[in-house]
Order: sequence, then structure tokens, then C-alpha cells
Amino acid sequence: MKCPSCSCHDSRVLDSRPVEDFSSIRRRRECVACGKRFTTYEMVETVPLFVIKKDGTKEPFDRHKLQSGLMKACQKRPVDVEALCADIENELVNTLESEVSSIRIGEIAMEKLKGLDEVSYVRFASVYREFRDLETFLEELKTLVKGKKKKK
Repeated sequence: MKCPSCSCHDSRVLDSRPVEDFSSIRRRRECVACGKRFTTYEMVETVPLFVIKKDGTKEPFDRHKLQSGLMKACQKRPVDVEALCADIENELVNTLESEVSSIRIGEIAMEKLKGLDEVSYVRFASVYREFRDLETFLEELKTLVKGKKKKK
């Protein structure tokens, strides 16, 4: 951090504490060169996340859309949808990419649902993969059962 008095780039932190709303950290610093004390504020920089839809259009990531789809798939099932949604969103944000395809979001959701609740997984997959007939639905169930037998 550059000293406002002498422009030295070396300082030491004397005190750190969160600001009242916990949106940033207040740091009290002392310049190593001139001894001048000054205050800095550190905030998390968030990169807006955009979703590239199947038709190629882009739109801002909407957590409520994801949550709505997951709630439908997990209706009357023992799945904490809020925690699942937060987990998926964290994974997307942690990639540090500003754009993600809707296909990737669906794949992440299915991967996480598969480990949590198989019924919710099949419900979500049936909508996400747009099952058109009973055959494609049965193929997905067979794949799920095969995966379960391999784990045993």
C-alpha cells in the first residue's frame, strides 16, 4: 500500500477490523519509511457473472432462476435447496470466469443432486435434458442404477 505522505510502497498493518455492515475491512497502517499512519479500506471485488444461454444470448446470472428450478425438482424431498443453490453459485464464482454456459450450470446442478437425492436428480434431469419419451427417461434411470452398483 502506497503511503499518502511519502509514496513509499512498504507499510505495516497495526489494526484490522470489519466495518459495521461487514462489507469491508478497515486497516490502520504505518509507513515503514516515514512513520506516518493512515487508514485503508479493503473490499471484496465481485466479478459479475453472465450466463450464455443455449441460443447464444447472454444475461446476468439469476440465483432465483436456479433456485426455482431446484425447488421444483426437490419438492417434498429431503434436500436443503438454499444450501445446494449456494454451493452451485460458489462453484461458479470460484472459477473466476465472467461467463458460464447454462449447460455447465445444469451439469453442476445434476452432479450435486445425484449425490444428494436420486429422485430429485431424475426430476431435474428430466426437465434439463428435455426427455421427449419414456425411452430416454429409462436410459437415464439405467445409467443411474449402473453407477450405484459400481459404488458398492
